[in-house]
Amino acid sequence: ASNLQHGEKVLDLGCGYGVVGIWAAGIVGETNVFMLDISEKAVKYAAANAETNGVGGVTVLLSDGLKELKETGFDVILSNPPYHTDFSIAKSFIEKGFNRLKVGGRMLIVTKREKWYKNKLTSVFGGCRVREIDGYYVFEAIRRGLCRADILRKNNKSD
Repeated sequence: ASNLQHGEKVLDLGCGYGVVGIWAAGIVGETNVFMLDISEKAVKYAAANAETNGVGGVTVLLSDGLKELKETGFDVILSNPPYHTDFSIAKSFIEKGFNRLKVGGRMLIVTKREKWYKNKLTSVFGGCRVREIDGYYVFEAIRRGLCRADILRKNNKSD
């Protein structure tokens, strides 16, 4: 993920106490970073940590997934989704995240599980790259068009 460029618009989805978003703000500029978490405590710490690290201009929002975020047109979405057995949160992050990326924008997800994420990202984005680093999987998926790959396939079948 170190290929962030200054001026890119970045979303840290499920930011926790803010490490990733704060790191990104140092590269892309603090006003280009949006950090979301469902935990009030996490959001409070993320905002305080951003301030402490000199990037107090980041936007930190209390949000269930992307519900409270009005912004769209992101260059990059970074996420380490919570580890739940049913994948409902990760599914929402991927499906809703696709819509918030601009065409050419990319989603980067770090997780311990490979198969489900690879299948889901490939289904929605039409493909993804996977790298394994120290027992974690890093997925990168690029939004190549206006419509999700799975919806395109469904619409083409009904013709």
